[in-house]
Amino acid sequence: MRKTRRQNVKTPPASNGAADSADNNDDVSERIRATLAAAIGEGALKPGTKILEEAIADHFGVSRTVVRGALGVLESDHLLERKRNRGTFVAEPSIAQAENLFEARRKLEGLLLELVMARATAEQLDALQKLTDEEEHIHHHGDEKSKTVLSGKFHIVLAETAGNPVLTEMLSKIIARLSLVMSLYEEERKDDCGADHHRMIVAALKAKDLAKAQQLMDHHLADIEGRVRLTEGHGDRHTFLAVLENFS
Repeated sequence: MRKTRRQNVKTPPASNGAADSADNNDDVSERIRATLAAAIGEGALKPGTKILEEAIADHFGVSRTVVRGALGVLESDHLLERKRNRGTFVAEPSIAQAENLFEARRKLEGLLLELVMARATAEQLDALQKLTDEEEHIHHHGDEKSKTVLSGKFHIVLAETAGNPVLTEMLSKIIARLSLVMSLYEEERKDDCGADHHRMIVAALKAKDLAKAQQLMDHHLADIEGRVRLTEGHGDRHTFLAVLENFS
């Protein structure tokens, strides 16, 4: 009896459609998160602003489920807050939260200066110096948005120079939350972006004078804190005045 030879039939690979879709959703979710975080950090989205999920979903071409995933990350970073039966809003830090954030930043930046002093190369310090030169140019020729972005960038680059990504991430999140504090409680607006302070801090680092660098950083951060008025009702007044400015 003749035997029929069996043929090996290759099974086609399973479709990766679901995985690809999930990866794409993750990418879009991160874009949404980054977009909103940047808008909050630069003051385009003020404390108390309602987040319109449907508008975000339409703009990015995704479901509201994907949008909520991005919003959830921002909530965990305390940049957004969900209010029951009302929706999601840009966070409004309390006075106690503002004081804690300022204190945490002072301690963290002091520690980062120690690490920079111990680890930074001459090339890295030169890059910081170049950044302060760029700040000076922006101060004289740039707009307020450019000044704000570049001023925050100096502190992040300084943290990166310390060589500890965990501490850099911590500082980034603190600075992001403090942008809300400044937006809500800032009373005295100054048109300088801290370039002079930054330049002196870099000079102290280059001179290997840690105590001087930390003293200058404390003075710089105290100057920033001095621009806010952490009193009950001031945040509400600030928000109300912003509304009047927009509609009058």
